[in-house]
Amino acid sequence: MLPAPHRLRERRDFASVVRGPGSTRAGSRLLVVHATRTDARAGCPPRVGFVVSRAVGNAVVRNRTKRRLRALVAGRLGIMPSGVDLVVRANPAAGAASSAELGSALDALWFKVVGRFGGAV
Repeated sequence: MLPAPHRLRERRDFASVVRGPGSTRAGSRLLVVHATRTDARAGCPPRVGFVVSRAVGNAVVRNRTKRRLRALVAGRLGIMPSGVDLVVRANPAAGAASSAELGSALDALWFKVVGRFGGAV
């Protein structure tokens, strides 16, 4: 599980990352990653939210996909710049993908969107 300060929870936070001004995104067959810069001056930690719809599969498949994505992101929080909010959306093919496939897709997309805010992967 992600530490509480690193989680996006409210609908308006998700909406600002996905549709807000200054947001960016990158997508692949498995995932779409949205990112936006928040107030980094206050030392805000990076926050991450996940969207896994019914199109991914039944409840078991959706929860397994979310657990895998949370574990992958938790290992990358240390290299994420402060003040960045991220939303990881799973596409239907993500339900059948292995953790290694999700990890490689996440790394590629992570580099594209977080790199635009000065973060390294």
